[in-house]
This record gives sequence, structure tokens and C-alpha cells, in this order.
Amino acid sequence: MTQNQAWIVLVVAGLFEVGWAIGLKYTESFTKLLPSSLTISAMIISMYLLGKATHILPIGTAYGVWVGIGTVGASLLGIFLFKEPASVSKLIFLALLIVSIIGLKISASN
Repeated sequence: MTQNQAWIVLVVAGLFEVGWAIGLKYTESFTKLLPSSLTISAMIISMYLLGKATHILPIGTAYGVWVGIGTVGASLLGIFLFKEPASVSKLIFLALLIVSIIGLKISASN
């Protein structure tokens, strides 16, 4: 796997992290079979892909980007799907997190 492929795998892993984080809301404490199965599957896929990406990318960078994608995605979907509050400060800090993710990507290339 090339470094570019590892970054793609890492982004997909982050998207699956968003999926399982949002899925937690639908499992109702893992009492609903289908949402629970999908959420657990997304967890496994996300962790597997993160592990694959860390064969090439530094663990600190990969983990930071993975968590950042999950945080930004879950926060934005929480706002849109669950009507969670979207204060100006929350949106500013999410924007800063996106800048940090980009910064980690850039710094890993050096």
C-alpha cells in the first residue's frame, strides 16, 4: 500500500467511525438488533481500516486524523439529524479541528 492509499483508507476508516458513532443513537443501548448489528459492523470495519493505515502512516497522526474525522462528522450529523445545538463557538471549534486534521496530513508528508 502506498502512502496515498493509506490516507484514503484512513479517511474511509474515519467515515465508518462517524457511522458507528451515529449508529449508537439508533441502537437504543444495543437493544435493537439491526441498528446494533450495523453499528458493531461499522466499528469493526473502522478499526480494521485504521489498523491497515497505521502500517504506513505514523500512529499519532493516523489516530488524530481518525478521531478528528469522527468528531467532526458525528458533531455535524448530530446537528442535522438530532437537532443538537449549533452554537457559533461549536462551529468555530469544529472548523479549527478541520484545520488541525489538514495540518496533521500536511505535516505527515514532510
